[in-house]
Amino acid sequence: MAVRSLRHLIRDATLVCSAYFIHEFAHQTIFRSAQANARWGLLMGWLNGSCFARFDDLRRKHMRHHLERADVLTFDAKGFLLRSPAWLRRTVVALEWAYFPAVEYLMRAFVILMPFRAGGTASARLRIVAIALLRLAALALLAIASPKALLLYCLAVLIFITVLRFADCFQHTYDAYPILDDRPLPQDKIRDRDYGQAHTFTDVAGVSDAWGHALLNMVWLNFGFHNAHHERPTVPWHRLPAYHRTLYRPDHAQVITVGELLHSFHANRIRRIFAQDYGQVGPFGTPGRADRFVGAVGVSFLTAV
Repeated sequence: MAVRSLRHLIRDATLVCSAYFIHEFAHQTIFRSAQANARWGLLMGWLNGSCFARFDDLRRKHMRHHLERADVLTFDAKGFLLRSPAWLRRTVVALEWAYFPAVEYLMRAFVILMPFRAGGTASARLRIVAIALLRLAALALLAIASPKALLLYCLAVLIFITVLRFADCFQHTYDAYPILDDRPLPQDKIRDRDYGQAHTFTDVAGVSDAWGHALLNMVWLNFGFHNAHHERPTVPWHRLPAYHRTLYRPDHAQVITVGELLHSFHANRIRRIFAQDYGQVGPFGTPGRADRFVGAVGVSFLTAV
């Protein structure tokens, strides 16, 4: 039983790590060659199902996120739901209440359907169809070989998406702009380094050198050390904890541990779908300081194309 549980944990961690390796490859922190980073980023996309989006598109949007200090999205899920029929909104709310990441699946559906909208090219449509057929064939073969394995794979995907959305939820209070092309952001405020750091949060299992904390932070390749990452995006994942300690004191106001965020992630899971702001974070050391930190939804770097 213990060996079987370990296998399931490794499978889940593999999907999560593959996503954060896409992030590392996008920042070109693994290989010196841009082509090598792109090839491995493409492979990671095939592992976790984000291959419907082109790696170059993911990288381009993510670089805008860093340079312009905003969430430049592909699809305005909140606006879509507000304009949708009541039955669809109620369905999404019910699924999210039950911890099914319905909004994230809406984002992924939009990525798949985007080439079929006006302005999409025939080659882009053919690419989506080919990827869909290959992945469906692979899932069908898995079902024939072992229906149980298919069910466990689906469960692993749900856990994978939930881990990613938890990490994305509390890392920024940036403004979000649904922009498909390369149009500039509105010049409505100064988004300088100070703005970026003030609206970025470090959400980690712990900032001590404890072995358990380090292991948990490695599940998402130290992605939680986000202030340090935005201060110098070229620092590779395995150096981020040490780099964080050179920049910030242990009581740095932007540091919020995973334990502090779990209650907010649970309590605000419906509110954040339609919330007009991200909420507030209390002073460091205050009990329940993150309870009113509503967070973001639908801002994954895997669906920003």
